[in-house]
Parts: sequence; structure tokens; C-alpha cells
Amino acid sequence: MNILVSGAGVAGLACALGLGARGHDVTLVEYAHHLRLTGTPVDIRGDAIEAAERMGLLATIRKQRIRMSELAQFVDSAGEPVAPLPLAQINDSDDDIELLREDLVRILADALPDTAAIRFGDSIQALNDDGSGVDVRFASGRTGRYDLVLGADGQHSAVRRLVFGPEKDHLRHLGVYFALADLPAEAHTGGINPIHNVPGRMAGIFRYKGRAVAVFQFRSDPIDHDHRDPDAQKKILLDAFAGHRSWRIPELLDAARADPGFYLTSASQIHLPSWHRGRVALVGDAGYSPAYLSGRGTSLALTGARFLAEELERSGGDHTAAFARYEARQRPYVTFAQGRVHSGRDRMLPATWEDIAARNEALRASGAGAP
Repeated sequence: MNILVSGAGVAGLACALGLGARGHDVTLVEYAHHLRLTGTPVDIRGDAIEAAERMGLLATIRKQRIRMSELAQFVDSAGEPVAPLPLAQINDSDDDIELLREDLVRILADALPDTAAIRFGDSIQALNDDGSGVDVRFASGRTGRYDLVLGADGQHSAVRRLVFGPEKDHLRHLGVYFALADLPAEAHTGGINPIHNVPGRMAGIFRYKGRAVAVFQFRSDPIDHDHRDPDAQKKILLDAFAGHRSWRIPELLDAARADPGFYLTSASQIHLPSWHRGRVALVGDAGYSPAYLSGRGTSLALTGARFLAEELERSGGDHTAAFARYEARQRPYVTFAQGRVHSGRDRMLPATWEDIAARNEALRASGAGAP
């Protein structure tokens, strides 16, 4: 089949790899002008490890494994460790591979077969599914006709909006925002990866492979903003931490102000009763974002891409049956991932000073995170 995939993130690349390897002609269209490599390390867990193995990439992925989380600890206002990170509670699988998102994206992109091509700097503007195919108009003015269209374009999916309706109809905000800023001054320093809490907020430093980033989380009701406007996003972060000057928070906020690649997103989930309509289907965060608090977004992208490719192969061209079986196989993984976010929020973002102290005491008593 001639298949269009929107979005060259983990889900889109994994779809292009799995489908291209099975002989389909795949066009991967990406809004950005290059692969987007930013982001904190990601985790591959559970059956997603088998998905990586079936792609023939597991050995390469394991070579890029890092252990950043094992060096993380909660610290007080003086930077002294007060409690370990509860790894035993965070890692919900016996096998967990942590690696940089940029490394995973490059591994997937480098493995694409000749039957899959990426078109950068373009995006889907309109879709018309007439039952026998999908006519597509792109922002560039190009047009094309495809047997199937797959939306793998993230939480703010354009394909989902065009086919399933406005984002607000499917998004559930979890009351938390996450931000990331480059921290070049810390790039080659050692020691623990410190995490500091004030009520309802967290700031930390994560170091890996000669790089460092400032990481922020904070509780908030939904904030209306342009997710492509970095200045508006920076103001949201600065307002959230206004008046908090303990530990190194002012210094990390300065780094956020200065970083042209600053990133902010909400912890939000996408809930849909079905991930397909006609000849269009959704994969990854576009269809079932679990929010980063679950630690399962990357794993869902990999299992979803695997199940979809396998079911299209087994169906002999019957996309309706393939999409239904893809959903049946993937739905339990999504339900599990989306259901485990609230404990992660309360652990990382205690709401009061009393809650922070109680969390730290409980972690010290349990020895959570100890090797």
C-alpha cells in the first residue's frame, strides 16, 4: 500500500520502519525542517523491548543505555541529599532501558528502509477519505492520494483534529506542566542529579553524556497559550516559580530565559473511544498520550507501531480488520499506562511543605531507590 505517516517522532519513525520493512511505500511528513532531537531521556519497558527486538534494533539500543535516574536524589535548600529517588516504584517493569530520546530517534531514522522517505518542512492541511483512498492537501501546496493515513504527530495532532474533531474534546489535563532548558555551565560537572521541591513545584538538574539540562515541573490548572511560542512558554514558567528563591531555582530560571530551544508542555492525556476512522488511524501520543508522568509514552509508541504493522500484514489488505485488531491488542497497554500517572504526580510534586517532609521520610525509611 501507499501509506502517509504524519510526524517523525518515535511513533512515526517506528511506523515507517515497520511498514516499510513489509514492502509498503511510506511517506513520512514532518512539520519541522529536521529531526527533532530535544527531550529528556526516555524509557523502553515491558513488551516495548520485544517490539524493539523485532525491529532488529534492541542490541543497538542497549549500547546507548544510560543510568541517569539511578544518580538522582531529592535535595534540600542547601543542596544536601534528603531522600533517594524511588526507582523501585517508578520502574514498573523488570527490564527498563533508559536512553536519550535523540539516540532513539537517530537509531530509528538510520534503520528506515528504502521504501520509507521523510519529507521535512511540510504538514497535512486537509484530508478527504472517499472510502477507496485518502486525498491529502499539504501546507506546501502539494497534493497526494494514499491508501492509508496514520497520525503519529503527537499530543497536538493535526490528523486527529482533522478527522476526530477539536483537541479540547479529547484532552484531559492532569494539573501539571513540565519544562526543559539547556544548562551548558553544568555539562561536565559530576555528582548526583539533584531534585529540589517547594510546594507544588520541582526544579532539578539532569546530567548525561557530557550534557546537562534544567528540569522543571509545577502544578497548575490549564493555561491557554500558543505551544509554538517560546516567549509565552517561558513566561508561564517564570510566573509559576515567582517568589521561590531556594536552592538554585533563580539560576535555573535564568538558564530557561536564555535557552532558544526552551521546551514546555502540559501533562495531559488523550482519550478516544476509537483510534481509527475509515482509512485513517492514530498511533502514539496522537491517539492515546498517557502523559510523561506515566513513564510509558515511548513504550506505547513502539508497541502501537508494531501491532499496527503486524495486523496490516496479517489482514491481507483489509485495513478495517487490521485497525480493529491493532486497537484490541494496544488498548490494555494504554489503559495501564494512563492509570498510573497520579501516583507519579504526588511523588514528584507534593502539594505542601508537610507533604514534602512526609514523602522524604517515607522514602528514607523504605530505602527506595537504593542499589
